[in-house]
Amino acid sequence: MTRCALAPFLLAVTAALAGAPAWAQVCDTPSGQPVPRFVTLKFSEVRGRIGPSTSHPVRWEYRRQGLPVEIVAETSDWRRVRDPLGEESWMHRRTLSGRRAVHVVQETGLHTRPDVESPETARAEPGAILWLERCRSGWCRLESDGVRGWVIAAYLWGAYAHEQAATPDPDAPAGPPCNGARSAAQEIAAAQDVSGL
Repeated sequence: MTRCALAPFLLAVTAALAGAPAWAQVCDTPSGQPVPRFVTLKFSEVRGRIGPSTSHPVRWEYRRQGLPVEIVAETSDWRRVRDPLGEESWMHRRTLSGRRAVHVVQETGLHTRPDVESPETARAEPGAILWLERCRSGWCRLESDGVRGWVIAAYLWGAYAHEQAATPDPDAPAGPPCNGARSAAQEIAAAQDVSGL
């Protein structure tokens, strides 16, 4: 089935059913990176499979380079990702990039400063993908085609909870925490148990 809101980059397959940024912490995951974490699609066409191997059928074809996805589990070579609409599939790690982007969920202006009263440099419509430069105090600075501006982080999919917080918790980690990770053996077993993905 085709999802209308993701039509530019997500197509159903009818025949069948990573260099990530470095954080200060090293996690007990195959990549050593936190899970969950946000990454982007490296190529303009990426296949999402129902399990972690090329022998598993393709569930989705994504056709939008730079689309943010969230890694929710991983094996040494495969990442289980969740897209902005909540669909999950497995992608090979080489198809993913550690460069961050966000998916706009509510029409918003890009402001010259992290202040709603500051002038707008552009407007972003729902579904727009913009590169994420940094976040602070509930605002994120974004860029697309040389245009930059600040957006309220709550209007974005792809920003962590600590980036959306207007008043950051000083005890919170600087990046996503190491939690929810499963071993490669657990992931493969889970993929075999869930054939309806």
